[in-house]
Amino acid sequence: MRYGILADIHSNLAAFEAVLSDIGERGGVEEIWCLGDIVGYGPDPVECINLLRTYSCTCVAGNHDWAAIGKLDTSDFNPYAAAAAHWTARHLTPEAKAFLEELPLKLTVGDFTLVHGSPSDPIWEYLFSADGAEANLSSFDTSYCLVGHTHVPVVFECDADPPSCLEYDLPLEAPLKLAEKRLIINPGGVGQPRDGDERAAYAIYDADQNALHHYRVPYDIELTQRKMIRWGLPFSLAQRLGAGR
Repeated sequence: MRYGILADIHSNLAAFEAVLSDIGERGGVEEIWCLGDIVGYGPDPVECINLLRTYSCTCVAGNHDWAAIGKLDTSDFNPYAAAAAHWTARHLTPEAKAFLEELPLKLTVGDFTLVHGSPSDPIWEYLFSADGAEANLSSFDTSYCLVGHTHVPVVFECDADPPSCLEYDLPLEAPLKLAEKRLIINPGGVGQPRDGDERAAYAIYDADQNALHHYRVPYDIELTQRKMIRWGLPFSLAQRLGAGR
């Protein structure tokens, strides 16, 4: 069995389609695990939701998903993110809104816990550091935890006794073997990468090999930018796509 691991699509249909095409060229997957923030920032929220729903998908909610349906106050968002969240809310169809309403905050799939932010705070906490990963070890029971939210691909390798974690770059294309140590893994962002690489990021987990592969995919950034500008979304949100920041 193979699983596509996607986070932070952020209404970027061009990036999402490029990732799905790349998955197909690599032999496909049986299921997609989506780590939240399907919407927000970008110009195609309904289209991204509808496309995701054509696949067998296990998905959790992100903070922008909640903001778009009024479950999360945008007062803690920066002004540009808040403006995009309010725009998204106005453009969701009833069916798209219902889909987001039903997303859980945390899921367990075999040896994996799936969340958007962190196991202890699935909606809001950013896992940027080994210390933050260590503080979350008691908040999930599985061997591995998959997170998004930071839009930065990374792996935290953790020991249980005493609790401690080390931070590594998620290797590109080379297999990450999943062994005895607990891991917290972020596949990076599909629709708004923030690690200085403007290409969409995602991962494939191969259960037969017990290994995870991380990939980057170029997409038509200018197409997404033109749509954002046409719809009146904040220019800075469009501009940052070209820098991967």
